[in-house]
Amino acid sequence: MKVLKTSLLLVALAAFSLQTIAAEGARHLPEIFIGATHVDGETDFTYALEYEYKFTEKFGAGLIYERIDDGHHGDGVTLKIAALYYHPVGPVRLGLGVGEEKIGGYKSKTKDLVRVSAAYDFQFEHFIVAPTISVDFVDGEQALVFGVGFIKPF
Repeated sequence: MKVLKTSLLLVALAAFSLQTIAAEGARHLPEIFIGATHVDGETDFTYALEYEYKFTEKFGAGLIYERIDDGHHGDGVTLKIAALYYHPVGPVRLGLGVGEEKIGGYKSKTKDLVRVSAAYDFQFEHFIVAPTISVDFVDGEQALVFGVGFIKPF
């Protein structure tokens, strides 16, 4: 686990040290997300790799791979989500996704989920910092996911 977190941090630092075009007009938006998931009175560290391809200035689609290592009482949770994004004005990004939640452990199980998200993209010269909040709807329950995404547009 510690090796994975360290590796993610090193990849993020390497990616952000590269020179690319400004965020304006970029179509590819790879992201590293770091945050927390709150469900059933528990709050656990959450990290994800995300990617959005912008078809137009207002619309995009992407994929999310998210891990909550200590989620579900230590069994670990993996989420895989396909999402559509709408950028209504400036730095506001709204998302709607569908996917699956896989709970690890002795009796692993997979459940369908729907995610609704909102982010505000603070654009800097070569990267974007995006505070994000999401709500996952899984099997009649809701999970709140919040944190910060680090995006390297190109």
